[in-house]
Amino acid sequence: MDAATYDAWYATPRGRWIGTVEFRLLSGLLQARSGDTLLDVGCGTGWFTRRFAEQGLCVIGLDPNPDGLAFAHAKGPPAIRWVAGDARSLPFSDRSFDRVVSVAALCFVDGERQAVAEIVRVARQRFAIGWLNRASLLYAQKGQGVGSGAYHGAHWHRPDELLDFFSGLPVCRLAMHSAIFLPAGNRVARTMERLLPHTLPWGGMVVISGETE
Repeated sequence: MDAATYDAWYATPRGRWIGTVEFRLLSGLLQARSGDTLLDVGCGTGWFTRRFAEQGLCVIGLDPNPDGLAFAHAKGPPAIRWVAGDARSLPFSDRSFDRVVSVAALCFVDGERQAVAEIVRVARQRFAIGWLNRASLLYAQKGQGVGSGAYHGAHWHRPDELLDFFSGLPVCRLAMHSAIFLPAGNRVARTMERLLPHTLPWGGMVVISGETE
């Protein structure tokens, strides 16, 4: 899927709803304040990156895909810095960012454990990492076999597997949340998203958040 088509999906009613729900969850878990620095690892076309910048954060988006970064740079705003890089070897010093986020990007990285260690290394305060949830209705619809559409080739994990990625790392106050319980995006799905607590582990995206020590 080309960058323009991927980003345009977020302008559809379902895409806008899913993106907004996921952004609100991530934003609440990061607890960022205006002026904080934030790194978005695996930013893609920058849809989430731009929304964090709208909160008054000083944002850098990092991704290995030159087409996605070119699209993100053209989309702006100019205050965001876009960097080509590998999540498994982030080109930043230790504790460089107040907050670090990654939105279902590590699912496409071989060597997720190393990428998690790098995110923790460059985070000064809090981080939030989203993965595709194997224990979800979204997996049943889009993740079977090699996956379909934008999910082709993705790694899906059960929530209880994800905490193992943080074993031995200098982190504390780890918490698990999820979002998008019914991915259809219709009225029933939106109602259930409001009613069900995001501490339930069945959403299409599961997020592990925490603090660095």
